[in-house]
Amino acid sequence: MAATTTKAPARTKARVTVRPLHDKILVRRDEAQQKTESGIYLPDTGKEKPRTGVIEAVGDGALNHETGERIPLTVKKGDRVIFSSYSGTEIKLGDQEFLMMAEDDVLAIID
Repeated sequence: MAATTTKAPARTKARVTVRPLHDKILVRRDEAQQKTESGIYLPDTGKEKPRTGVIEAVGDGALNHETGERIPLTVKKGDRVIFSSYSGTEIKLGDQEFLMMAEDDVLAIID
C-alpha cells in the first residue's frame, strides 16, 4: 500500500498594518553603527542601539478627559526623532523591528 502525502498550501506573506492608539507612535530605529570613526569594525555585542529613528505611524492623539476631544500629536509620520534610551516596546512585524512608544518619550524632532 503506497503512502500518499498532501502538500500544505503555500503561505503568502500578508502585509501587516499597525495603527497606534491614542498618543502612541511607531518608530523604525536607525541602523547601529558598523564601525567607529577611526575605522574599527564593531561586533554585534559592542554596538550601541541608536536613539534616533523615523516615525512610521502615529495615533489619533491623547483624550482630553474634561472636554472629550482629542489632543493632536506634535509629531507626524516621516519625522526623524531622538528618543530616550530605554523608551518604547520593541516589536517585530514580519521581518522588520520597530519601537512602539508614547509621544512623551520623544525628546526632539531632527530637521
